[in-house]
Amino acid sequence: MAESGLNLSRRIRRTPYTDRVEAAGVRGFSVVNHMLLPKAYGPSVEADYWHLRNHVQLWDVAVQRQVELHGPDAAKLVQLMTPRDISGAIFGQGLYLPLIDDAGGMLNDPVLLRLAPDRFWLSIADSDILLWAKGLAIGYGLEVRVSEPDISPLAIQGPKAAALMADMVGPAIHDLGYFQFDYFTILGTPQIIARSGYSKQGGYEIYWNDSTRGGELWDAVYAAGQPYEIRPGCPNLIERIEGGLLSYGNEFTRENNPLECGLGGFCALDTIAGGGTTTPDYIGKTALEQIAKTGITQQIRGILFGRKPCPPCAKPFPVYGADGTRIGQITSGIYSPRFERNVGLSMIARSHWDVGTPLRVAMPDGTHMEGEITSLPFPA
Repeated sequence: MAESGLNLSRRIRRTPYTDRVEAAGVRGFSVVNHMLLPKAYGPSVEADYWHLRNHVQLWDVAVQRQVELHGPDAAKLVQLMTPRDISGAIFGQGLYLPLIDDAGGMLNDPVLLRLAPDRFWLSIADSDILLWAKGLAIGYGLEVRVSEPDISPLAIQGPKAAALMADMVGPAIHDLGYFQFDYFTILGTPQIIARSGYSKQGGYEIYWNDSTRGGELWDAVYAAGQPYEIRPGCPNLIERIEGGLLSYGNEFTRENNPLECGLGGFCALDTIAGGGTTTPDYIGKTALEQIAKTGITQQIRGILFGRKPCPPCAKPFPVYGADGTRIGQITSGIYSPRFERNVGLSMIARSHWDVGTPLRVAMPDGTHMEGEITSLPFPA
């Protein structure tokens, strides 16, 4: 394995698949939720991108930790944390949730899995939601246990993922709709499998519930994937940006609200419902209602810019309108071989957020690249 630049210790946790990941030739790691996330395998991000779009990949996404809420007040605690109405949540249907604080700021954007009337999983992005949930449970005096169960997701992503999974668990896997989940038998044990993943190429996530057998699961999936040209992989920056998949800590932070992130459709707001419709109470509702009433001044957009590959976006690229006004900053950007241009994501000022609006992107060397606003996800 190439040097990752990380000084590894017990504070940065390995996953049940890390041994296999290293043996597969991982070229480095990032850290998410205090755990190792593979960040590169093949000769280039572009090579991995084309393979993901055409075949199938096996991803160690155990960093996608589960915050379990279990007890009589579990549903109440979930609803306190999110502006999305979860009263209709049922077993088998995952729900994408914005989680917000008292000011309406984004804390995380997990997928909610309701396993029983009194038991939920929040499959979280990179922030310490377990501590937030514990604090709320204690502060509100709720009868609920908040914990991190022994669950280590493994993702199978790409257009050949369905065929591979059918070989492993049977044709019933084809009955799952997008974001749906159910129990399937793998290696003789019942496991939750969801039709989901951090790509737009289609795929599944196995919520593996036995960390002692992680290597065994990896080997079984990899063996079953040989007829489908399987390779180890990881979330691909090009594909993520093109698909309009946002990254907590990059595209948005606690300084942003769900409306700026394009998540208004997941927010129960009295100002939108109208007609006396009752919406659930949650932390930050008053603040979010006021934001909706006043109107947002920026919102997430896609940007196509330049014909020459941009450098790594280690620091945001400032974005200017044609008149020289600063209108935002690209927080994730990279060259797309499909568009033969750079693609980026940015919060853009209302004055310039219409699709097709021309702009200029400042590079670290002082040069500028011409570009324009595009829709999300990027055009097919």
